[in-house]
Amino acid sequence: MFGDFIEQEILPVTHDLGGFKVHRTLPAKARTMVGPFLFFDQMGPAHLPPGHGIDVRPHPHINLSTVTYLFDGAIDHRDSLGTAKRIEPGAVNLMTAGHGIVHSERSPGDERSDGPVLSGIQTWLALPDALEETDPAFEHVSAAGLPIVEANGAQARIVMGSLWGATAPTTALAGAIYADIILQPGATVPIDAAADERALYLAQGEATLEGVPLTPMTLYVLRPGIAATLRSANGGRAMLCGGDAFATPRHVWWNFVSSRRDRIAEAKRAWMAGDFPRVPGDAQEWIPIPEVPKTVSYP
Repeated sequence: MFGDFIEQEILPVTHDLGGFKVHRTLPAKARTMVGPFLFFDQMGPAHLPPGHGIDVRPHPHINLSTVTYLFDGAIDHRDSLGTAKRIEPGAVNLMTAGHGIVHSERSPGDERSDGPVLSGIQTWLALPDALEETDPAFEHVSAAGLPIVEANGAQARIVMGSLWGATAPTTALAGAIYADIILQPGATVPIDAAADERALYLAQGEATLEGVPLTPMTLYVLRPGIAATLRSANGGRAMLCGGDAFATPRHVWWNFVSSRRDRIAEAKRAWMAGDFPRVPGDAQEWIPIPEVPKTVSYP
């Protein structure tokens, strides 16, 4: 069906988080990574009731970077480094966990009265072996700080890495490409073959790749080394992600990622013992270790 262009089709697993849904395509049984990307969630779109909001209580991460990118709405991020930063559409929050970080994500208080909206993508990126235990860090790049390339009826915001002659200022500890491609009706976009591994995700609307219709909320892993053309007759929005292939597989258990299973066991013990740092301004609540986590991937 997919010919020479699409290697795999990964359907989402949908989780209802109470008021809004997330659609997860990575990790999956069929595929755990695309370049450094090992977690891919579409949040919403959702419009929560007045007076409500999302409240992701403080929780830990190790050995990864989280990348939050919104289409609509806003999230207040706090972490154990003392960061307090609101993210809004078109900007990017990059949090590098390294040897350990704790953060929370909540709807801003000034948006709750009317019922906040939420729509966007959250991904996790593996860190290179030598940098898994690096110092935690946080970086925010505004929408105005990310380059935009416009051509042939498409507008692409480069979130990370380089594409079509533009390079994002976002730190990339592993070779990565990440772009938000808005397709107007009749748009035509070349998908380059430069990265080791690439995937396309149709977040909204309609698009085809070399004439093959793409299903929304589905991740399409592209065959290595082959260029293709993305088109939309009626308009759509697609995310392109990928980068350097990892020689060492990654283990994922809940919010912990590592090349070593014993490191994940140590992180579990440390979170249960209260050994992770607290989040200033949001230290009264936390998410306990789950008996059966929703995200598990052992290669």
